Amino acid sequence: MKTVPIHVLVGPTAAGKTEVIHRLARETNALILSADSMLVYRGMDIGTAKPTLTERKDLIYRGIDLVNPGEPFSVADFLKEARRALADCIRENRPLLVAGGTGLYVRCLLEGLRSEPGPDWAGRIEREKVVEAGGIEDLQSEMRRRAPELWASLSDSDRSNPRRLIRALEKLDAGNGPVSRSWTPDLNLQPEVAGLNTSRAILHEAISERIRRMYEGGLMEEVRGLLSDGVPSQSTAWQAIGYSEAAAYLRGELTRTAAMERTLIRTRQLAKRQMTWFRGQLRVRWVDREMGESWEGTAARVAAVWETIGSVRLRGLEGAT
Repeated sequence: MKTVPIHVLVGPTAAGKTEVIHRLARETNALILSADSMLVYRGMDIGTAKPTLTERKDLIYRGIDLVNPGEPFSVADFLKEARRALADCIRENRPLLVAGGTGLYVRCLLEGLRSEPGPDWAGRIEREKVVEAGGIEDLQSEMRRRAPELWASLSDSDRSNPRRLIRALEKLDAGNGPVSRSWTPDLNLQPEVAGLNTSRAILHEAISERIRRMYEGGLMEEVRGLLSDGVPSQSTAWQAIGYSEAAAYLRGELTRTAAMERTLIRTRQLAKRQMTWFRGQLRVRWVDREMGESWEGTAARVAAVWETIGSVRLRGLEGAT
């Protein structure tokens, strides 16, 4: 079967993946597949640091602006988009460059999606009624009782996300223990991918600058639009860092300074969790960006890693093109 070169770049938020992948895509005439779970939402551009139309000039992008905020989007949906992207690359004889910080998306590309029980719609409706009545605590208590180890591994945002709690409980109801997103893989069976990292000082400075640009560049207007559109508060879209904080500021629950500080803390925590996940779940050959290094120099070092490890096999897409 005809194939094309496929390369993957992972790394924590704000490390510079976008700057690097854009340069390499232009050099190789490649298509870029975003593996970021928050870039799929239309109209959520500033708070997600989505590449602007100017930044994407002359580039072919997939995996962004796929659904409206409030609409569901699953890993299986991402794999469908990835299959379309790969088919385009094969038809046009372009390399495929995958870049993003959502480790689960990358892992499912490399290994495939595990079979899971379908949703129990009747049970889901009953649990959603509990949530609507202000009873998320009941879901949390049930999770703690039925799956204490998984509960202990969840982040604060996951514990307060009724959609994820309901889905985990559905798996328990079906007799399948809920699979943690940090299930232990056999890394010897995985291909290597490139990773971009930098020092804590550089990363924290980049995160601070990103948040400043968000709040000065129209985040409030973007969040006002989500609120006026009636995007449900339990939607995954609201889990994007910066949006709930900005909404709290607009409601008068936080000062602007407090909202920015909370966003800063959450972003730093996300970057730390991403690095922990990548180191334990993927075979990554890291490129550590140095102080004062040009983006051209960093991109050249990433390209050198790709040349060394070769094209990546995406088992999650096999048999689909």
